[in-house]
Amino acid sequence: MKNIFFILLSSLITLPAFPQIRLSDDVAFEKVLVQSGLIHSPLPLDDLNSYESFGLKKKILARKPLPAVEKDNSEWTHSGLGGMTLSTEKRISVAASLKMFFPTFTGKRATGSPDDPDYAVYGHCRIQKEFNGENWESFNRIVFSIYPDCEGARVVNLNFSFDNAETPEKPGRNRRSASHLINLKNREWNHCFLDLEEFQRDKVMRIGFNCSIKGKDRTSGDTSIFYIDGIELQKIENPEIVSGWLPAKNAVVYPTTGYELNQPKTAIVDITSGATRSATSFQLAEAKTNIIVYESHVKKEKTTLGEFGILDFSSFNKAGEYRLKWGETLTPAFRIGDNIWNNSIWRVLNFIFCQRCGYPVPGKHGTCHIDLFSEHHGKRISYAGGWHDAGDLSQQTLQTGDVVFSLLESYNRQKDKNNLLAQRLLEEAEWGLEFILRNRYGDGYRASSMGLLIWQDGITGTLDDITSVRVQNLAFDNFLYSAYEAYAAMTINHDPALKEYLIKTAKEDFNLAVNKHNESGYGGFLHLYEHSYNTSESQYYATMSWAAGMMFKLTGDRYYATLSADYIRYVLDCQRREPLKDKCGTKGFFYRDKSRKSIVHYIHQSREQVYMQALALLCETQPGHAEYERWADAIHLYGVYLKSLMEYTFPYGMLSSGVYNINEYKDTEGFNHLHLFPPDNASELYMEQVKKGVQLDSEHYLKRFPVWFGIFNGNTAVHLSMGKSAAICGRFLDDAELLRIGREQMEWTVGKNPFGQSLIYGEGANYPRMDSFSSGEITGEMPVGIRSLGNEDIPYWPQVNNACYKEVWVTSAGKWLSLLSEY
Repeated sequence: MKNIFFILLSSLITLPAFPQIRLSDDVAFEKVLVQSGLIHSPLPLDDLNSYESFGLKKKILARKPLPAVEKDNSEWTHSGLGGMTLSTEKRISVAASLKMFFPTFTGKRATGSPDDPDYAVYGHCRIQKEFNGENWESFNRIVFSIYPDCEGARVVNLNFSFDNAETPEKPGRNRRSASHLINLKNREWNHCFLDLEEFQRDKVMRIGFNCSIKGKDRTSGDTSIFYIDGIELQKIENPEIVSGWLPAKNAVVYPTTGYELNQPKTAIVDITSGATRSATSFQLAEAKTNIIVYESHVKKEKTTLGEFGILDFSSFNKAGEYRLKWGETLTPAFRIGDNIWNNSIWRVLNFIFCQRCGYPVPGKHGTCHIDLFSEHHGKRISYAGGWHDAGDLSQQTLQTGDVVFSLLESYNRQKDKNNLLAQRLLEEAEWGLEFILRNRYGDGYRASSMGLLIWQDGITGTLDDITSVRVQNLAFDNFLYSAYEAYAAMTINHDPALKEYLIKTAKEDFNLAVNKHNESGYGGFLHLYEHSYNTSESQYYATMSWAAGMMFKLTGDRYYATLSADYIRYVLDCQRREPLKDKCGTKGFFYRDKSRKSIVHYIHQSREQVYMQALALLCETQPGHAEYERWADAIHLYGVYLKSLMEYTFPYGMLSSGVYNINEYKDTEGFNHLHLFPPDNASELYMEQVKKGVQLDSEHYLKRFPVWFGIFNGNTAVHLSMGKSAAICGRFLDDAELLRIGREQMEWTVGKNPFGQSLIYGEGANYPRMDSFSSGEITGEMPVGIRSLGNEDIPYWPQVNNACYKEVWVTSAGKWLSLLSEY
């Protein structure tokens, strides 16, 4: 492809003559982009507007030091590899600090559980202190300082742990123990904290620090050392909320990126509590001058979630930077204007770049995992390439395909708006595309996934070589690959040889998928840890139809058009057309299959948008088909369904998870494919969670958050996929309300949620650190997402960083780009 640096240089040379050619409307951010070489090295972190930075500025009402040592270190104990001692080398207190150290490599092979032996680490190092049941209820935060001294380490982190005894639960105390990941800056003091407001802390047993040993990166030294000091309990004013629908007292909840011109502009406040609850008006002020440009009354809204105050300034449509003022509360600055989402695209692209595997990412890691292999029929392929999937170093080829498609969608949206951004998106897409193509064995089989935690030495024939990458031949996978390859072939024009190869490969993969389907039909999902395992039969047929539609659009061959129309009939038979017996006559959702035992839901990975992708593509490519009106009606019906969900989360814009049948747990096969490793009492938990929703009729309930068990939960991919569906419907139907629903998923993501937090690090304000233990904190990182509290149907977003809700995930990034590509 064109040299990205040549494009950048040419544009910057001509910038004075053509000022419209800009990387960003934000001059300071544009400078950072240039310094990164258009994201060929990571963007720097902006910690000033982070959740942690704001938290450290909170007023301290009381404090109690917990010295690392008084007379000796006998109260602290060590277990695992390495050791612990007292030290005066690095300290911030009068006494000594704790020195924790461990080897970066053991000379032995990493071993994991018997069912997944290569998802493993080399060992652990832990230090802890017993408190034997102390009562800490007078305090709501613990702070400490850590100085890492890790030779050659680009990414450094520790876990902090907290344990309370099992005591009777108290209101608002959601947790008794936790392990909290903290990313650190090497060779400087890092001042850290963990809010304890949600913790049972009436009988504290211990605190500790620990780390798993995951091997050496190219530059790593032989030993990691951490100095720990300044441990202190604090009571702070206005601790953050972690659950519920009401914003924090005196807080203004708004999309911290800002608002688009000529779109609704609202913010949310709690008018039931706090010092500001009596403030009946609000102001909009210019960020730089503090001049009031708009003022109005706070509107009271009583909704299904409670009573809220709404700050509505939708009629204000002057581009600029502003702040909202409500009582004594003044928000950080935000933008009103066009193209307000472009900076988020750059940031999320930065996250994806930093997740590259098999590539030396500056400041993150060297070339990695070239000695990780799949094997098939005597052949072997290195699995280096693509992007690390999440906070760990795992990979899933199909998810790489999802992200490639999203990058290409974003490229096509931006190429006539911001060519510099578009070209960089295309470059990143081609990096992932190469991984998809290289892992084909040519007979329908592909290297498909690998769970991984360690860095390898990059030398074949040594003890850390791995040859257990999963390989499989699934019709579902190959249908999706063919669709992505077809779309890439229609997008990439600068490389004729690649375009030709993509056309050839798309045809081959589609034919292999058809043959496998004709042989085996739906099913064959073998690997529980692959996120296609939850695929329903209706989603399977929607995917087949969409892939055939893509092939028809690529080739013009009516064979594919016929298949696309044939496959969608199964999907339409799974759509609920009869109204439920609720007040709205709810309908339009899809069942998992024609038995209609279970409704389509997602709890983690979601490809819900494929239903509308398939139907909209049919209508686009076959407008004269005899069944066109049936396809268009199905889109309309689903759009009406999405609209019906919005009242249940108003005044927020997050799409509810949807309608549930109380008896879905009886569909054992579908239930177990959706809920991995369900507990023994899963049926009871399912019914309890469903009944926490809104009852629609004798069998159906509306759930705001999914029903989920265990570790795989988080809502980002779920509601962004639904937002994508809304946008597709809105574009097809020319429906402003549905297009607005898509935009509201973006607003929820960047701060218009009860916690007022942006879920994209560096975007907007009040963005928290996340669980990114392999590549460290990254500008643009996105998490699996906000979860629900226990069996309740209310949002839960604690500070604690662990898997899976707080773990960074390229799937979330891809969903973000895909949704934005609709606007």
